[in-house]
Amino acid sequence: MSASNIKWGIIGCGNVTEAKSGPAFQKVKGSELVAVMRRDRAKAEDYSKRHGVAKWYSDADELIGDGDVDAVYVATPPDSHKEYAVKVMKAGKPVYVEKPMARTVEECDEMLRVSKETGQKLFVAYYRRELPGFKKVEELLKSGDLGKPTHVDITLLQHRKAEEYSGDLPWRVRPEVSGGGLFYDLGSHQFDVLDMLLGPIKTASGEAANPRNLHPCEEVVSASFQFESGVIGTGKWNFCVPPGTPHTDTITITCTDGIITFSAFDFAPVRVVTPTASSEYTFPRPEHVQYYLIEKIVAELRDPSAPLCASTGVSATRTNWVLNQIVGKY
Repeated sequence: MSASNIKWGIIGCGNVTEAKSGPAFQKVKGSELVAVMRRDRAKAEDYSKRHGVAKWYSDADELIGDGDVDAVYVATPPDSHKEYAVKVMKAGKPVYVEKPMARTVEECDEMLRVSKETGQKLFVAYYRRELPGFKKVEELLKSGDLGKPTHVDITLLQHRKAEEYSGDLPWRVRPEVSGGGLFYDLGSHQFDVLDMLLGPIKTASGEAANPRNLHPCEEVVSASFQFESGVIGTGKWNFCVPPGTPHTDTITITCTDGIITFSAFDFAPVRVVTPTASSEYTFPRPEHVQYYLIEKIVAELRDPSAPLCASTGVSATRTNWVLNQIVGKY
């Protein structure tokens, strides 16, 4: 594009855009949020007035076709990611899509094909790639001080109350909308950050179960996987542990000369243990967690010589592939 401000439009100005992402488009240098869209026109207007956005729409095509909009952020549930992303890119505009990138690998592949055909950039909202805590883990691994990574273990244990699934089911546990269950929604973040830290996964498999049958998706998942680098991985996810069970959110990378433990969601300190010492690094939760990734995207769009954003359609498709390998047969 150019060195002038990137003017953004948002399709789907729901909860995720209230604090995690939406305000960052106004605060990042060289960025402006000029239009929002939601099918409920009154809610779109309300959002625009509360966030100081000049235009609002109830029709996505109108926002995409707005000449004042340079780039579009698609913040809808996954079932419409491909549809909107394809329309945006065919309109000659770059697109930033919420995660997971789509419901299936096939939908991801179609988005990549259109990105290549149109020459338009396709970014995905795996914002942990730019958060300071995860960048610190990356720095520690690259330093070589901990030796060679050999194994990674993921543990995510949560108690989700049965009441959450009474009445109309949330879209995150409706596979026709989300592609899967909470494993798809949360595990995608974990596997994406491991893709950044350890490289692509070459093989993955798993087992899944739904003990409570409160919705049609997996609630318990066990997985094993191996990276192209040779690192072995294991993981377990359980969203129906007993009430009162401590919430557990850990990723542990074991290296030949030390161990790193960190959280994917809790912003717990990064802990490093070696045979001779231990250390801890604390990073506060940003006010807008997508700020750093949006900053990187805006910089790339304004200046082609700027460092490239690390969260692309290519890397995000790899994450969808891993998720499918683990629970696709469920």
